[in-house]
Amino acid sequence: MASFVFHGISCAGPGGVVRPRVDITVENGRIASIEDAVPGRNPAGGYDGGGKIALPGFYNIHSHIPMTLLRGYGEGLQLKEWLFGKMIPFESLLMDEDCYWGSLLGIAEMLASGTVSFTDMYMHMPGIVKAVSESGIKANLSHGFSSRVPGQPFLESAAYEGWQAVREAEASAKGRIVADASIHAEYTTDTESTVRSIADWSRGEGLRMHVHISETRKEHEECKIRRGGMTPTAFFERCGIFDSPTTAAHCVWAEDADLDILAARGVTVAHCPSSNLKLGSGIARIARMVDLGVNVGIGTDGAASNNNLDMLEEMVLASLVQKGVTGDPTRFGPGEMLTMACRNGALSQGRTDCGELAPGNRADIVVFDLHAPHLQPVYNPLVNVVSAARASDIRLTMVDGEILYRDGKFPTIDIERVMAEAGRIKEEKLARLAASS
Repeated sequence: MASFVFHGISCAGPGGVVRPRVDITVENGRIASIEDAVPGRNPAGGYDGGGKIALPGFYNIHSHIPMTLLRGYGEGLQLKEWLFGKMIPFESLLMDEDCYWGSLLGIAEMLASGTVSFTDMYMHMPGIVKAVSESGIKANLSHGFSSRVPGQPFLESAAYEGWQAVREAEASAKGRIVADASIHAEYTTDTESTVRSIADWSRGEGLRMHVHISETRKEHEECKIRRGGMTPTAFFERCGIFDSPTTAAHCVWAEDADLDILAARGVTVAHCPSSNLKLGSGIARIARMVDLGVNVGIGTDGAASNNNLDMLEEMVLASLVQKGVTGDPTRFGPGEMLTMACRNGALSQGRTDCGELAPGNRADIVVFDLHAPHLQPVYNPLVNVVSAARASDIRLTMVDGEILYRDGKFPTIDIERVMAEAGRIKEEKLARLAASS
């Protein structure tokens, strides 16, 4: 792979420390060096970074990417009615090819808004794997297990078949695709023995785990009734789920004892403020989690409950809401939010050489152009980006040294066809739903 140089660009390094005017050299998919720029030097084939800043790419650690196909469908409903009354009937009509096009649509949106890797829980893994493979983005993928057939052994389930499809792709993906285990949630799982069997299998395979935990108060309290007073966190802990490195989405209603468990067991919490607020679920106590040492990352959730996949918006919202909830304007500044969205997310995926712009790390780089009225004047470029930038200010997204988005173009995605296919799928599924009602 030929070398690539970002010349004379500002750079947000570890902890959000900004270095002005550096040369970032990329070789063989990694950052070879970050050095003070030499005045007047602009290497042939290099990228002019004047007036721009490079950030590490974002890690969206909780999404359901084919749900771009349901964006705007099922608005204004409680979670249970939204999920069982609108989402599941529509999703039951989806096929692998539908999820392929829906995934490409979501991947394009992610790349254009600076996301270089995502953690996903869904169905129809062959379609999602194909989209990830073709686009060049990175992903940890899992088929969430639900007890749709009561008492069905996990190894005979669709979730296990989905995992096998991802595992097969993982072997040739050069680290870009990682196969995770997943239980959808406590409330969609029947017996404790089933949960224990999945925990044992995940541990034996050396997998990472992805689950929903305590998203709503109703879910949380009903679990305590079902499980003899145990919360979802306590239940999963007893079953051995946290023996695998786990990413737990939401945790809005986690109790103090739950937070102690999450911290002690090294669980990452995927904070999804837009989805939690939109569905009226509440807001997670991430300030308390961080104080306890919990690794907190950022997720968008699916586009049907957000309604976009823009990590910039999630970072701003997460920061502002926590300042308001805690009454402390010093909490969750730009550097901490950048760490959450990048390094913490990368670590949750097991990608230890990602999430920071540093020599030797993977070249996952997002370039923002600061030449916009809403980004001027510039006292600290990182403050401007994290508090005021928009996805439209992104000029380039690089993943493992490959440019996957540049100036509105997607080298690996036929975006016009993707949008046309998404429209076709919408009309087709709505017609089928209408015919069956």
